[in-house]
Amino acid sequence: MIIGLDVGGTHADAVLLSEQGVVKNIKVPTDASNLFNTVLTCFNLLLDSTDISKVKRVVISTTLTTNSVVQRNLDTVGIIVSAGPGIDPMNFKRGEHYYPVSGSIDHRGREVQPIDAGEIAAICEEMKQAGIRYVGVIGKFSPRNPAHELKIKSLINDDFDPVFLGHRVSGNLNFPRRISTVFLNTSVYSLHRNFFNAVSDTLKQKGLTIPIQILKADGGTMNLATSMEFPGQTVLSGPAASVMGAIPHAPTDMDSLVLDIGGTTTDIAILVNGAPLLEPVGIGRGKYKSLIRALQTISKGIGGDSEVTVKNKKLKIGPHRRGPAMAFGGPSPTPTDAMIYLGKMEDGERVLAEKAIAMTASKLEVPNLEAAQMIFHETCARIVEMTRKMVDQINSKPVYTVHEFLEGYQINPRKILLLGGPASFMAEKIQELSGIETIALPMSSVANAIGAALARTTCEISLMADTEQGMVYIPEENYSEKISPKYQKSDALETARIFLERKAIMSGASQENLETELIEFQEFNIVRRFSMHGKIFRIKMQVKPGLIKDFSLAAIL
Repeated sequence: MIIGLDVGGTHADAVLLSEQGVVKNIKVPTDASNLFNTVLTCFNLLLDSTDISKVKRVVISTTLTTNSVVQRNLDTVGIIVSAGPGIDPMNFKRGEHYYPVSGSIDHRGREVQPIDAGEIAAICEEMKQAGIRYVGVIGKFSPRNPAHELKIKSLINDDFDPVFLGHRVSGNLNFPRRISTVFLNTSVYSLHRNFFNAVSDTLKQKGLTIPIQILKADGGTMNLATSMEFPGQTVLSGPAASVMGAIPHAPTDMDSLVLDIGGTTTDIAILVNGAPLLEPVGIGRGKYKSLIRALQTISKGIGGDSEVTVKNKKLKIGPHRRGPAMAFGGPSPTPTDAMIYLGKMEDGERVLAEKAIAMTASKLEVPNLEAAQMIFHETCARIVEMTRKMVDQINSKPVYTVHEFLEGYQINPRKILLLGGPASFMAEKIQELSGIETIALPMSSVANAIGAALARTTCEISLMADTEQGMVYIPEENYSEKISPKYQKSDALETARIFLERKAIMSGASQENLETELIEFQEFNIVRRFSMHGKIFRIKMQVKPGLIKDFSLAAIL
């Protein structure tokens, strides 16, 4: 059996799957102040009367780090940047404690100027005085030679834990995005550590000793222990679970939209012939444009528990959530109250829902029934409008799926797949407003947890070989080795494949679910004075996101 758990900002959803299908599913409120209790409640309810020795796989997705970025609830951290000549690192400042330092390495990985140990010691003392606990270190060309990042870490390692290094979080050379990537990893670390401890302690208490997987932004998984080194990769984990949960139901001969309508937000994604779109460079949210590989999604502040307000007799839905619907004891009217009043939902206290609608109707100066209909219509209309804007935005740029780059492709959705608690109540209205066939997925309220449970482990590596210098590097793995001048493309590809598979297995992948893919290959001749001096090879290779093969989807779906 396998378990999928999605810890959202409003609810935690969990499913227990066997070869025969869904054995059990539960939904509990998320208590952000006591994640241990939230996770423990999920496992207690899910595993009641179940032989835990039969559980072979647990995958968890979470929106906690996503919410911390959106709400700017981030730790104060230190960032040390070694840029060298040609670029002003202050243009990419992240956080108050941001320190450009001397020392540089060139684009071939050769040292130009050494690190000043005295300068680092002074910065270290300043950060300690400011109460900084976590630090990130980024060198402009560290993927070509991480020596300076490693040197700085050795100088400050006794005073800060952890120290995140740029070459470890990404082997890409995009310096500004690598700064943001390290900043994200460093600033969400303590939140993710608390989540990690809550999950680990819960599983120990339940007697589950199997490795636990966590869903990443690219729709793949990594083991929970590895996630402590790359906590930023859990940003957009929740939306990725929605996409993975929709894939088994998506048509493979047309474009489709995925809408996960939650209590706080609606997550939107697009599938091209069943394959999700990919952020080609990395997650970009506001000023945080990172190198974290991710499925292309957007999250908007409108959901079942969004606050309904009226100003100058105009109705507004969201973007804030003040609590649950009034029908469930919340403080303000919501779309959920409207759906209960209209008889679409049977849960909750109808008397309290009527009170919520009456409050809104009074401000709109319309009958209660009309007010409820207006709230429901406006909620669905806003969601449809957001999907249209996303399609238009994507069609203005090149389209990338997890499988390929589609040059000149224009998205034309012909089906909408709905997930989330309100999905079955909104499907008909969304179809009417959009003119697109709309279906609520089976078990739509926990489809995201099913998607997390079925996602396979993914990872990627970057390789750079320079036959003139006689060196090959895989920065994310701290690997470097001497090579001969006869080193060629086939050697580079084989080295990359070996390290990728090794990394995937270490991250929790099984051999039967390793589907590797070359996503970038570049080859350059080194020519001086009209003669060949060597070659440079650059490779990016990944294990593709997808669903595990060793489970019967037909039985589950």
